[in-house]
Amino acid sequence: MGTGIVRRLAAAAVGVCALAGITAPGEAEARDIIRFAASSATPGTIIIRNSERRLYFVQADGTAIRYRIAVGRPSEQWLGETVVNGRHVRPAWSPPAVVRRSNPALPDVIAGGAPNNPMGEGALTLAGGEYAIHGTSAGMRRSIGSAASFGCFRMLNEDVVDLMNRVGVGTRVVVTR
Repeated sequence: MGTGIVRRLAAAAVGVCALAGITAPGEAEARDIIRFAASSATPGTIIIRNSERRLYFVQADGTAIRYRIAVGRPSEQWLGETVVNGRHVRPAWSPPAVVRRSNPALPDVIAGGAPNNPMGEGALTLAGGEYAIHGTSAGMRRSIGSAASFGCFRMLNEDVVDLMNRVGVGTRVVVTR
């Protein structure tokens, strides 16, 4: 069979599995829907709880989609409120100064879609700094659920794509302890 046919068959198989509720191991643990009552959270708000290493997307029916994430190292965590100011698919990445100081061997730019690009499949950039909610490279998947970043919020690629399909520029983001 040609490569194109194999890809179409694989895509169809993935679609059928998704419709049947069959997911990759561990994926169900990364994202679930829960009851969510937060007085300050209007539907469409993203709430990040550093201590839980979870991101919540608040829905109108009193539930939230809960995602496992990696948060900043204890010395790099921040609290506050901001908004999404950009949506980027497979973005290129330039290491911020704080990252470069920690790892001076990094290149100036890692191309979007490169296997070693820490932004992964997508990024929601946040107003007011060099932070983002983003996917991850294959080598960093194990960091999800830990305090490992320089202040960004790292998600599984499948989860950042899901979240990006739900939010737009201007979405409110609340980061708590």
